[in-house]
Amino acid sequence: MSLSDFYFVIQWWFVFFLIGIIFLPITTLIFSNFFDKGYIFSKILGMAFVSYAVFVLGTLKILPFTFSTIFLIASLFVAINTFILKKNTKSTIRIFLFEELLFFAGIVFWSYIRGFQPDIHGLEKYMDFGFINSILRADYFPPKDMWFTPFSINYYYFGHLVTAVLTKASMLPSNMTYNLMLATIFAFTFTCSFSIGANLINQLKIQNLKVLIIGGVLTAFLVSMAGNLHTIYTFFKPYTNENPVPVWQLAFSPNTLPNNYWYPNATRFIHNTIHEFPMYSFVVSDLHGHVIDIPFVLMTIAVLLSLIFNFQFSIFNQIKNYKNKNSFQISNFKFQILLISFLLAIMYMTNAWDGIIYGLLTLFIFFYLAHRSKNYTLYAIRYTLILAGFFLFSLPFSLHFKPFVSGIGVLCAPNFLTDIGKIGPFLFEKDHCQHSPWWQMLILYGFFCFWAVSFLIFIWKKLKTKHYTLYASDVFVLLLILLSAVLIILPEFIYVKDIYPAHYRANTMFKLVYQSFMMLSLSSGYIILRIVLSIRYYVRTTCYILLATILVLLVSIYPYFAINSYYGNLQTYYGLDGTAYLKKQYPTDYNAIGWLNKNIKGQPVILEAQGDSYTDYARVSSNTGLPTVLGWTVHEWLWRGTYDIPAPRINEVKMLYETSDLTSTKQLMDKYKISLIFIGDLERQKYPNLNIKKFDRLGKIIYQNNQTKIYQVY
Repeated sequence: MSLSDFYFVIQWWFVFFLIGIIFLPITTLIFSNFFDKGYIFSKILGMAFVSYAVFVLGTLKILPFTFSTIFLIASLFVAINTFILKKNTKSTIRIFLFEELLFFAGIVFWSYIRGFQPDIHGLEKYMDFGFINSILRADYFPPKDMWFTPFSINYYYFGHLVTAVLTKASMLPSNMTYNLMLATIFAFTFTCSFSIGANLINQLKIQNLKVLIIGGVLTAFLVSMAGNLHTIYTFFKPYTNENPVPVWQLAFSPNTLPNNYWYPNATRFIHNTIHEFPMYSFVVSDLHGHVIDIPFVLMTIAVLLSLIFNFQFSIFNQIKNYKNKNSFQISNFKFQILLISFLLAIMYMTNAWDGIIYGLLTLFIFFYLAHRSKNYTLYAIRYTLILAGFFLFSLPFSLHFKPFVSGIGVLCAPNFLTDIGKIGPFLFEKDHCQHSPWWQMLILYGFFCFWAVSFLIFIWKKLKTKHYTLYASDVFVLLLILLSAVLIILPEFIYVKDIYPAHYRANTMFKLVYQSFMMLSLSSGYIILRIVLSIRYYVRTTCYILLATILVLLVSIYPYFAINSYYGNLQTYYGLDGTAYLKKQYPTDYNAIGWLNKNIKGQPVILEAQGDSYTDYARVSSNTGLPTVLGWTVHEWLWRGTYDIPAPRINEVKMLYETSDLTSTKQLMDKYKISLIFIGDLERQKYPNLNIKKFDRLGKIIYQNNQTKIYQVY
């Protein structure tokens, strides 16, 4: 890593350090029963509270989205947390320091990795970067859709707003913070998983800090860096991509290791589906909702874990504590209930599926607590309050968002139902019958299945012992396993309808099993330590340990193949500037985009060439945040619900560039309130009949570099 990039990392990290310090008092209150007091989650709590306050104030048009607003909000939270600090208890500093170093190391490590391929280019990056840049230019919310003027973004953009808030707070450019945010999410994933894993193990009453650290690090590695058992294919001759076959049908070829193993196949193994996991997401580096939401997901899991831990205290003890000098901790449980509502809303606004999934996990936990306390009414009321809070907190977003889901499809529906077609929200579509072969499911989830079954047998044997009571951590892991199993099984029966005809269950499987992977990884780290600490060594145990070791090694080698493949074997370091690639591919456009970012304020509409999704078209709007008439068409098709909405604009953009009729050109410019016209390499390629002379009559050139021009409309 270059020295200048390291300075950027320090400047970026320092923002998170300050956020963590500000919100540490309230965090230690929430996680008073964690041995580390939930230190790492103070940063996430701060991110969420500050960003949400900015969002609400901007949505209500009370305060604009500026650095001053962020500073004012942060100052208010300083006062609140200072008050809490006077009421709170002391905490250990050593574990705080350890987790801070772990977090910093995570940012440095993944920033270094990103430096070998920092391009904000390919897959969903243009969309994610465009959202961030549009939000950065916005004074108020909802932010403008940079690809469909004059409408606002109709997507789950809160995570991008968080990135924009941190970008303004750090005073760094977005072409740097895009990559720094990816590195930060990696660091959060590792460190938060460490905290959850270590606190799960701490409930076993093990008075050994080394064991807690080992368990935490193991859990952190499984969540943030492990893959699935697909890596077993590295020992065999490769199959044709998109056409996987059982491993036993391939020739064993250890002499060619690592052969031509293609790491994305681990996420596209089942036909017409997607089943990603965090390590793959970090490698390909789309700053998409399911990635940005990981810190909020892990914090929600941690809060729910704390609720389970709290259950050992009776109402009597809570009342008793209320009367002593630590009475401020009494409302801890009530605040956690409120916090869960808030976090569910944050997850919904960032990646909607996660709000639903962890609302379901909350329901599972509340049902368990109600069963143990024999007070179903109380927990039913509490869960109802959580749902009410969720709807209230997400209301500022929901008022401006139109869901683009058109129903719940049922797989392999009988003919009499497909003839009906639809009953309420349920769809019964013909030729929609896809199921996952058992051997593919075993490859994807065999590692987790091994540990889950081991744990169930382990618990069953323990329960056969008289007077044995499950630890709270045991119960929590069992609930995680149960929910994960439900999420994996659901896409074999239903799917949520979207616009993709052949891949109709891909998005459903993607969003569900992504969360099951994380929950099962958290569970597996705990289970491994739980079993290792209790195991008795004899012949059968040796065989078990050998198999377990092989499975752990198989999921652990995935990052070696993925990182080396995507990042060119870490041979050439390019730095953290995510837009530097434009200088090589479109040098004059690169300079023009830089000029726009420096000289054009606000969000005037700019005309640029329209193109299909996942192409280089819409590069101006994406890299500046200036709205254009039409960007990636298929994306707008998804967000607007029908192709008929964006489709007419395709010919209108072509007409704007090619027609010689000044009257029709002016009418279209007025229709979309176009202020700027961009003419660069892609515009000349896309529109061979480009009529430049008319623009000289409609506006003036405000920027020119060789053949790249920017006109300002009169």
